[in-house]
Amino acid sequence: MLTNRPPLRVAILGAGTVGREVLRGLTEDGHRISAGAGQPIAVVGVAVRDIARAKGRGIPEPLLTDAPAHLVAADDTDLIVELMGGEDPAFTIIAGALVARKPVVTANKHVIAHHGPELESMARAGGVALRFEAAVGGGIPILGPIAADLAANEIRRVRGIVNGTTNFILTLMAEEGRPYAAALEEAQALGYAEADPSGDVEGDDAVNKLVILARLAFGEWLAPDSIGRRPPTVRGVGEPGITGVGDLEIEGAAALGYTIRLLASAGRLEDGRIAASVLPTCVPSNSPFGWTTGVTNRVEIEGHPVGTIRIAGPGAGGPETSSAVLADIVAVARGLGSTWAGLPPAVASADGPIGAEDGLAGSRHWFAFLPALDLAGRSLPAALDEAAAVAFDDGTAIRSEHVTLEEARAAFAAVLPLDADVTLYPCDD
Repeated sequence: MLTNRPPLRVAILGAGTVGREVLRGLTEDGHRISAGAGQPIAVVGVAVRDIARAKGRGIPEPLLTDAPAHLVAADDTDLIVELMGGEDPAFTIIAGALVARKPVVTANKHVIAHHGPELESMARAGGVALRFEAAVGGGIPILGPIAADLAANEIRRVRGIVNGTTNFILTLMAEEGRPYAAALEEAQALGYAEADPSGDVEGDDAVNKLVILARLAFGEWLAPDSIGRRPPTVRGVGEPGITGVGDLEIEGAAALGYTIRLLASAGRLEDGRIAASVLPTCVPSNSPFGWTTGVTNRVEIEGHPVGTIRIAGPGAGGPETSSAVLADIVAVARGLGSTWAGLPPAVASADGPIGAEDGLAGSRHWFAFLPALDLAGRSLPAALDEAAAVAFDDGTAIRSEHVTLEEARAAFAAVLPLDADVTLYPCDD
C-alpha cells in the first residue's frame, strides 16, 4: 500500500545482465514493487560505459550517463544500486556513497568480501544501509535469513554449492562423460563461464561468497586469501578449485556411489577458531548435494536449536539475481537497514581461518583414483585393506576407511610409486 511519502529516487550503476533486469523490474513492475515498498520508487539515472549501446537496447536517453560518480554526488539521488562489478571503480563509488550517507544496494561479492570490514564501519558510522543479498546465491534468499530469522541460533556450520559455473562443469563431466576442457568450453559457450574462467574454476568466486556467509554466521570478516582452495594430495596440495579434477576421478567416484562437488564450508571449532575452505569434495550421489546439478546453488546451515536448514535455487542469471536486488531496494524503502540486520558489528579476523588441511584434521573417508595401479592380491595398509575399491583399465578408484588425513596420506603413499602423487578428496558422508 502506497503512502504519501515522496518517491525513493534510485540511481542504477551498470546496465549489464543484472542491471537491465533491475531497470525492467522497476519500470514494468514499478507499481507492484512500490506498493510493497510503501512508497513510490523512481529511477532517476543509469550509469553505463557506452551510452549509444545502452540507448540502442531501449534505455531512455534522459536517464543515461557515463559518469557514475556524478549520480552518487547528485542531490536528486537517494539510493545507489551498484551493479558494475569488479574492484574499481566499484569500491570507490560504494565507499563514496556511504560517506555521503546514501544507502547502497550491491551484488558485488568481490568488493564486499575484500573490503567488508571497511565498508561495514562506514555504513555503521553514517547510520546508512548497505545491502548485498544478491552477492551470494543469486536469487536464493540466504543472507537475510541468517542475519534475521536465525539470529537466535548458534550457527555451527554453513556450507554449500555456491558457484553455478563449476557445478555445471562437474555435472557435464559426470552425466555426459565430458572431459574437463570440453565441459568448460560448453560452459563458456552458454555464457556460464567467462573467457577467463579462473575466478570460477579456481574457487575465487566461491571464496568470496564464503567470506560473506561467514561474516553473517560467525560475526567475523575472514581474509579471502586465507581460505584454502587446494585439496590435499598424498604428498602435498593439488590444483586450485576444480582445475585438477579429471574424468577418471569423476568416473571412479561414480562407481563408488559418489559425485564430486565444489563445496564451500565454514564452521566454528570447539576452540573458537573458524575452519573455512573451498574444496572439491565427494558427496553421496543420492544426497541433496549429489542431486544439485547444473547451475543450481544449495546452502546448508547447521545451528542450535534449529538443526539443519537447506535452501536451494537459481544461483545466477539476470532475472534471478535481479530478484534479490529488487528485494534489497524494497528493504531500504521499508527502513530495514543493512543486510546484517541487528547483528553486532563484525570483527576482522586477525589470524584468519585455520588452513584447509587443518580443517580436515578429523577422521573421515578419503577418495582417490590411482592410475595404472592394480591393487589385486597386494598386501594393503589397514586404511585401505577393507576399503571400497573399483578396478578400471586405467587404474583403481578407492575410498579409504574412516581415518585422519595423516593416516590416509601414509596409506596411499605406501601403495604409490615414490615419484607419484594423487589428489585426496574428502568424502562427505
